[in-house]
Amino acid sequence: TSLSTSTLITMSSHHWLLAWLGLELNTLSILPMIIKPHHPRATEAATKYFLIQAAAAALILFSSTLNAWQTGHWSITNISTPTATVTITIAIMLKLGIAPTHAWYPEVLQGATMNTALILSTWQKLAPLTLLYLMKNSLPNSLILTIGALSILVGGWAGLNQTQTRKIMAMSSIAHMGWLIIALNMSLDIATMTLAVYILLTTTMFTSLNITTTKTLADLGVTWPQSPVLFVIMLITLLSLGGLPPLTGFAPKWLILTSLCHTKLFMLSVMIVIASLPSLFFYIRMTYLATLTAPPNTTNAQHKWRHKMSHPWALGPTMVMAGLLLPLTPLMAT
Repeated sequence: TSLSTSTLITMSSHHWLLAWLGLELNTLSILPMIIKPHHPRATEAATKYFLIQAAAAALILFSSTLNAWQTGHWSITNISTPTATVTITIAIMLKLGIAPTHAWYPEVLQGATMNTALILSTWQKLAPLTLLYLMKNSLPNSLILTIGALSILVGGWAGLNQTQTRKIMAMSSIAHMGWLIIALNMSLDIATMTLAVYILLTTTMFTSLNITTTKTLADLGVTWPQSPVLFVIMLITLLSLGGLPPLTGFAPKWLILTSLCHTKLFMLSVMIVIASLPSLFFYIRMTYLATLTAPPNTTNAQHKWRHKMSHPWALGPTMVMAGLLLPLTPLMAT
């Protein structure tokens, strides 16, 4: 059912009611997946997710009704009422978990399983982002740029004191969404490329963490005996998430900063580069903890390394792409 959401929103490019229906279907479809473990944390996460998404959907319905009342049409691509535009933008930011409406996001991810957290971080972003794509010409530019810069800052700073890998990935997601909506304000092509790279890196990282059952930073130190190759590529993916130059993750940031400089937004460029340094710090700290703080042949769990790990067939290609796509940047940019 969740698969139908983006289709509904694309089909309903001229009608807010169908878009709202798609968002509601999307929310109701993911709830059983979050609550499936039957653990109190999972129940709490599902409740929080439902309340937040329902509130955001109600705001969208209210704003689109207000817009229809004042203009006489339900078109998504043409919203001429400033109040409705700002309210819908804030509601979509709430759905995406972007700062300052981000507090629910790390908590929900922490209460879900790794696979469900992966879906929440990737697939669940597509429907609200589709609405932002359709609204591009009506979006309040200064608000979007401000929220984007704030998300990059908050995602970096709030991740510094986290020890749970899912919460760190949640903060990473908030920061990346900040880059994405700044890109959306500049160019749809760069935004699409940023989204594709974000989904690729996040999928690789969550799958690796799931295979090695790495739930805290302490677990990173004992991952090496399980699969050295997987471990090394996981560290490269972490650095790619941080946006270090030789790796894939550098490409979208490079193009976004170039685009910002072309539009003479130099202060914003400097601000988001500085704001992304804390994110880079906690990625490098994870790499440090994994490689330099524990001998590679010890493990706290007595039998952990004896169990044969499953390697999903798609993990190999995604890991290679997570590190080596930077030379294709000119092709992706055009």
